[in-house]
Amino acid sequence: MGVLAAERIKLTSTRSPWWCSAIVVALGLGLSALIAGVSRSTKTGEHSQLLDVSSSVTSVSGFGVLVLMIMATLSVTSEYRFGIIRTTFLATPQRTKVITVKAALLGGYALVLTAVLCVAAYLITRAVYGSAPGLQLSTSEEWRALLGVPIYALLCVFLAVGVGVLLRQSAAAISLLILWPLVLESLLSAFGTFGRNVGPFLPFHNVQRFYTMGDVSGNWHWGPWGSLIYFAAFVAVVFAAALFTLNKRDA
Repeated sequence: MGVLAAERIKLTSTRSPWWCSAIVVALGLGLSALIAGVSRSTKTGEHSQLLDVSSSVTSVSGFGVLVLMIMATLSVTSEYRFGIIRTTFLATPQRTKVITVKAALLGGYALVLTAVLCVAAYLITRAVYGSAPGLQLSTSEEWRALLGVPIYALLCVFLAVGVGVLLRQSAAAISLLILWPLVLESLLSAFGTFGRNVGPFLPFHNVQRFYTMGDVSGNWHWGPWGSLIYFAAFVAVVFAAALFTLNKRDA
């Protein structure tokens, strides 16, 4: 409980978590209203595209989770940068406990925040855009698209903390976490047959399949829940490697 209290104080007494949270809220709700408004204006047009639950929360699952990953990474790398991590480990020599509690606290916060934002973004989309076949929450796929994003955010926070521990540098860790899903995996999955064969083994491609409605291209060997398990296993491996390295290296 002492470690949890210390990490809570760190989270609430620094500016970056507050700024990151404000950005997540602004992007999550503002972009959802904007997307719904633009889509409504072309709802009956020639190039109309009906919104569904996935598209109603895409601002949270896309931009919002990325910002939360940056926040989680900074919570580790900033301590290394300013030398606070040494004081923390002197007070609590169990390094595994410190990092695990930090990741659990940030992950729980990300889970609650994204869950609230997903519900709010969905309601805003329904209010602005109106009803549509994919916005009814009448199927398990639609509920998975809505509630899958908080699970995705939770896992991404653990991944970000693990990467922060492994790299220790803010620029390197943030660059890796942003370029990996947005550039690297997008490029690999774009090469025709090669992309369809490699896509099912890319971690972020798997978790996107879990919380996205409709078919995601690729020669898949498991279902959406299998994709979630695959991504969770990947996160567990990275986080375990971070804890192993943490206990082997000097602070």
